[in-house]
Amino acid sequence: MSLGDEQGYRGEQADASRQTRTRLPGAPTPDVYGGARRPSRSSRSLVAVVGVVVLLIAAIAFANRGGDGDGGSSSARGGNGAGAGAGPTAATGVKPVTGRSGTGNIPSGYAHDEQGAQSAAANYAVALGSDGMFNKERRRSIVEAVADSSTLATLQSGFDSDYSSEFLEQLGLKADGTAPADTTFVNRTIPAGTKVQKYTEGAADVDVWCMGLFGLTGEKSTKPVTSGWFTVTVKLKWNGSDWKVLATSQKTGPTPVTGDNAVSGSNEIADAVNEFGGFTYAR
Repeated sequence: MSLGDEQGYRGEQADASRQTRTRLPGAPTPDVYGGARRPSRSSRSLVAVVGVVVLLIAAIAFANRGGDGDGGSSSARGGNGAGAGAGPTAATGVKPVTGRSGTGNIPSGYAHDEQGAQSAAANYAVALGSDGMFNKERRRSIVEAVADSSTLATLQSGFDSDYSSEFLEQLGLKADGTAPADTTFVNRTIPAGTKVQKYTEGAADVDVWCMGLFGLTGEKSTKPVTSGWFTVTVKLKWNGSDWKVLATSQKTGPTPVTGDNAVSGSNEIADAVNEFGGFTYAR
């Protein structure tokens, strides 16, 4: 089940008819047009040209700077990465994790600092709030990948109880957690931010503010896909090589005011879920 459901968790065009002349310094001004000399180009045009050139130079410089590597220096405990050459919008912190674990391809190998704990908590919230949790084999693999060995059995048992066959039936899902024919089951957790509540070298409590999508698409669905906001608290332990989950809990909100976007059709939602992949949440 989702950690967020009720269960808990321009330019000017030239006039071709005009003619132009070049007046050299000190040269007499011939009166070839029967009188008055054509006025010189206005200062506004000159300013516009100079402005365009400056903007082009700035754009080229910015583009060239985009490939400078990490976009900032590494810093323990979530540093701001404001090293030499780092721009104000450069990404901060250490490099994202590269390891993967479990059949759910869950990121692993986080830094042993506050930033690493935040990244771990965000990714674990995504995994534990995914549709994979509704299938017994996938659920057990996910929990095994994220849980600390000291609480693995307890977490497995608790989640198995939460995702009972009765609960799946209430949601309109099959016994294996899949959706009925002509429908798509949607259960996705999207972190909006993280906050460290407590941190020591061996443990961390991290709040993950999330938005969740949950429901069934399809013309006959009685549980349409809805969105909700919630905060997941992830208790982590450093096991000597990585951050692992000891326990999780959640509460509703903070919830922003709903926008005035028109509601999309069921098929559009199903296509979006199938076509748009998720992210690895590491800074």
